[in-house]
Amino acid sequence: MGRYNKNKEKEGTRLGKKLIAFYSRADENYVSGMLRNLTVGNTEVAAGILQELTDADLFKIEQMQPYAKGYNQCISQAQEDQKRDARPELKAYPESIDAYDTIYLGFPNYWSTMPMAVFTFLEHFDFSGKIIKPFCTHEGSGMGRSEKDIKRLCPNAKVEKGLAIYGSSVSRSRKDFEKWI
Repeated sequence: MGRYNKNKEKEGTRLGKKLIAFYSRADENYVSGMLRNLTVGNTEVAAGILQELTDADLFKIEQMQPYAKGYNQCISQAQEDQKRDARPELKAYPESIDAYDTIYLGFPNYWSTMPMAVFTFLEHFDFSGKIIKPFCTHEGSGMGRSEKDIKRLCPNAKVEKGLAIYGSSVSRSRKDFEKWI
């Protein structure tokens, strides 16, 4: 099975024709009605499960200026970015997505859509002819309008039905992913 390897990202090599691009946030998060400190974000856990099932390459979407570690301050920053329709600068991008047929796109649901860094990622590439399969982690809001936003940003891609996973049960979501893929 393929594993996340930053050196392979930089070299531009691939292990297959599938890519899992995901945004995830560790630190203080809202999970099951309470604030909890996560060492690994829920979407990253979900991306790992999906990677085990598909042997796809992994790419973590990361902002140059990450949000605060504290939940309330992070939420305030993320809401402000959304209100301004901001496009945060990213630390890196895959060298190319040309060789990939399928892009699994993972993110936490932020107010019925994706974090703005995911918008930045999607606007960076031409997804014409690609299949985009979105998955999100959430605490009750599901996919929201994410699929509609992806279709708007990537009009020449085939956007398939997404999978919404409760963040609090992400570690038990393997069967959900098996059914979905």
